[in-house]
Amino acid sequence: MPATGLPFDDIRALFPLLPPASETCVADVRERDRELTKPAGSLGRLEELVEWLAAWQGRSKPVITRPLVAVFAGNHGVTAQGVSAYPQAVTRAMMENFAAGGAAINQICAAYDLGLKVFELALDIPTADITREAAFDEAGCAATIAFGMEAVAGGTDLLCVGEMGIGNTTIAAAVYYALYGGKAADWVGRGTGVDDAGLARKIAAVEKAVALHRAHLADPLELLRRLGGREIAAMLGAILAARMERVPVILDGYVATAAAAILHAIAPGSIDHCLAAHVSAEGAHAEVLRRHGKKPLLDLGLRLGEGSGAALAAGLLKAALACHRDMATFAQAQVPGKVN
Repeated sequence: MPATGLPFDDIRALFPLLPPASETCVADVRERDRELTKPAGSLGRLEELVEWLAAWQGRSKPVITRPLVAVFAGNHGVTAQGVSAYPQAVTRAMMENFAAGGAAINQICAAYDLGLKVFELALDIPTADITREAAFDEAGCAATIAFGMEAVAGGTDLLCVGEMGIGNTTIAAAVYYALYGGKAADWVGRGTGVDDAGLARKIAAVEKAVALHRAHLADPLELLRRLGGREIAAMLGAILAARMERVPVILDGYVATAAAAILHAIAPGSIDHCLAAHVSAEGAHAEVLRRHGKKPLLDLGLRLGEGSGAALAAGLLKAALACHRDMATFAQAQVPGKVN
């Protein structure tokens, strides 16, 4: 990143440099699509997915040869407020499960031939309890964003972003409440499955945190610093770097979308290269996607995280591309085309 002064200035300097979609590549995809052995538009959103892939890769013949599911893991001081049904130690235990190949995301990636990388973000040093102080300082937040940017490397041509972190649905809810207003309860769900008392504690924590930091939340990056978490900052960095490198992004669920929401608050067009994989069972997710103008691909009642929904959507995208790339044309199959 260019050095321009304060840490967040380096992040802000990237937004005017974000490349646009390639309409030429979209036109080329549509031209081939008209020649394929099917009625025009008969594959519905699958055809739109290939156009989206071409637009953001900047390729008339888009590819998915090195898809990556990047899972970012962080811990949160706000768990001290009793907001989760599970202890903070579960985050590290799940890191070991990922490494051993035992998690749901491991199976989905294997089924669809997707690369998987898990990034541990200082699990032994949780971010501060946001009901008492800012999550982290500006330098630390900017460094975590930069770390996430480095995850987009090695020729990745499709990025799926996901997360793991006990307490992070509370963090995401605080981000949404700060961005969009209403009542804290509008944005708080049961996350890992808290009971009614846990839900009440969670709502109270979000209300207290946003009230504490309210005077400083007009700037989305400052909002991230005060209310966010390391995995959200890292996902934001990965999404931003993917745009710079012309790598389309598939967003996972409620928490991953919080990273995109901060980018959207800075510049709405900065997440145009992002596809919503699914609508989460965490109720407020649908409203966030509506505000972003994103139509999710799947609605399966998922609320796991781990990038699981994004990986499932990547499998659908691979199928869409295979149809576009490998289906015969009318001429090749010697099938009569549409009668004029």
